[in-house]
Amino acid sequence: MRLPPPDGSLDSKLAAHFGLIAGVDEVGRGALAGPLVVAAVILDPNRVPAGLDDSKRLTPRVRERLAHEIVQSAIAWAVAERSAADVDRLNVLEATREAMAEAVACLSPLPGCTVFDAVAPMGMASPTIVEARADARYLCVAAASIVAKVARDATMRSLAGEHAGYGWERNKGYGTREHLAAIERLGPSRLHRLSFAPVRVLRCNAGQAKSPWRR
Repeated sequence: MRLPPPDGSLDSKLAAHFGLIAGVDEVGRGALAGPLVVAAVILDPNRVPAGLDDSKRLTPRVRERLAHEIVQSAIAWAVAERSAADVDRLNVLEATREAMAEAVACLSPLPGCTVFDAVAPMGMASPTIVEARADARYLCVAAASIVAKVARDATMRSLAGEHAGYGWERNKGYGTREHLAAIERLGPSRLHRLSFAPVRVLRCNAGQAKSPWRR
């Protein structure tokens, strides 16, 4: 069931109890390559950009415009990343939690309450709310999803120029048919997540004669 865009009512209820409310969301948990990116945003209730919604429901052009408006008008915002190597070392869930905690800690001022989409760090100093599909229910989480998505997409476009052949400018590191075929043909790059099953399997299929790290 498709939820309507967030109308700010849930944000307002929380703000009445806790003051400043931060929204946190991540992008890239399921990607086979590139960083995992988390954004945390405290919106100014008097300067909320119109049209905020879950980033997946917006076009790239609208996301770009809204991301610019968010960082210009927000009370505070921060972005934290974990590399492919971090994801391999920690596992994707722990890498997500680490990046979320870092993003919130970088906010100034700190929030009175933080809303997370589906996953949250343990032991946060202030109250937390964890809800599935929070990016479609809370304006602050929708804003975080947009900032994280725009930041990661820009990173993947830049990395595509340094690691030609994988199509990251189009697939953003996710497991599309094009990307999977490129990994099998070229082998994984140093920015691929070697702990993810598709990369492990295709790395073996690529053959022992190829270097495990394609520069």
